[in-house]
Amino acid sequence: MSKNKCLVCLTILVWPNATLLAQVVDVSVPIQGGTFRMGTDAASIAELKERYDIHFPSVFENETPARTVTLSDFRIDRYEVSNARFAAFVAENPGWRRENLDADKHNGNYLSHWARDRFEPGTGDHPVAFVTWSAAQTFCRWSGGRLPTEAEWEYVARAGDAREFPWGDQLPTPERANYFAGGHDRTTRVGSYPPNEFGVYDLAGNVWEFLYDAWQSQPSGDTQTDPIAGGRVSNEQIINVNGRRSIRGASFGGSVVNLRTRWRDSHVATNAVEFVGFRCAYPRWQSADGLPRRKPEFRPGYTA
Repeated sequence: MSKNKCLVCLTILVWPNATLLAQVVDVSVPIQGGTFRMGTDAASIAELKERYDIHFPSVFENETPARTVTLSDFRIDRYEVSNARFAAFVAENPGWRRENLDADKHNGNYLSHWARDRFEPGTGDHPVAFVTWSAAQTFCRWSGGRLPTEAEWEYVARAGDAREFPWGDQLPTPERANYFAGGHDRTTRVGSYPPNEFGVYDLAGNVWEFLYDAWQSQPSGDTQTDPIAGGRVSNEQIINVNGRRSIRGASFGGSVVNLRTRWRDSHVATNAVEFVGFRCAYPRWQSADGLPRRKPEFRPGYTA
């Protein structure tokens, strides 16, 4: 697919139709913004290393410093984006079919688990994987939103307090999340485990989730409002994003420590693998008919 064709595909994604907007309400949860302390205090690192018996250098340091972050209201997907939802996107946007995506835009494994644009039978409600950051962000733009920021994701996972895991401070069990101890060794149906107090599912395990932010191994300690590491990405730039982007939440192969709400990791944007998927964030406001009412930032040309 030529670069010009790709730009055309991205341009038509800015305004979703009414059906898609109605689906946003169905699949997402409204989140009231607020101010919180994001990350981990440096003074807690020694205790965390003892608690999880992990002592290699810098293992928790990239969660520091703890900093004050204020977020605006938003919505977030209740579930990780499923194979079925992503298939609907591909059907309407053939430029994102596996055979049409330029070879230099992925690692050769983009949607490699699908056969002729069809996901494996019985996995329509499993989280989509083998996607790139650009594919994930373009899907979210098509749906009327964007990928969540790291700050939004952590705020939601912690459900308004300082909890260690999405369900609280208790250690994970196979009844709480799909991680290595469950023995599934693959994805499970989205929503198979209890949600957190905000009503959001699979914030720990199943698949890692691509986030909007460029990876920063050492976050800024400044007080911030609606931060986006690396800045905003315009619609025209989405297809060309490479390098490492932030991921959160761990996967079916994750260890206990990976499931923590503050645990940070990164992934190469073009590296489509079986353990990384995503969910979307959307504007918070709604109109009288219950559909999201766009803030001015979400007009054509919106770059966040």
